[in-house]
Amino acid sequence: MVDIELAREVLAAQPFSRLLGARIADVTDEYVVLELDVDDRLRQQFGLIHGGVLAYLADNSLTYAAALGLGADLLTNGFTIDYISAARDGAALRATARLVHSGRRKATSRCEIEIIDDDGNATLCAVAQGTALSTAREA
Repeated sequence: MVDIELAREVLAAQPFSRLLGARIADVTDEYVVLELDVDDRLRQQFGLIHGGVLAYLADNSLTYAAALGLGADLLTNGFTIDYISAARDGAALRATARLVHSGRRKATSRCEIEIIDDDGNATLCAVAQGTALSTAREA
């Protein structure tokens, strides 16, 4: 199983995640929470949070959730994302991902991405589902 210390260590080893300032907020045996503070560098031309930022959160959180079943040696296999509402006003983005199913080599997970306002209220802005594959060598 992946615990919060290992999850944070893996995230810290990702230069792109460090660039964005992403952080692991919580890890349990059921879910993983990845957060990112909102600033204007994350916006597109209409002032909305860029869809690529939401896709980053989906990609990473889904794979962390898959690690709950497969362990830390894995890679994203693929994911789909649906944008539910515009992410405009908020202090942070929060992706909560849950493991749906895990076999020996492949796991499926699902996540919800919310934008959190200054008062702590959450608005759902995207949902995603994906798979990850274990890269661990079998003995």
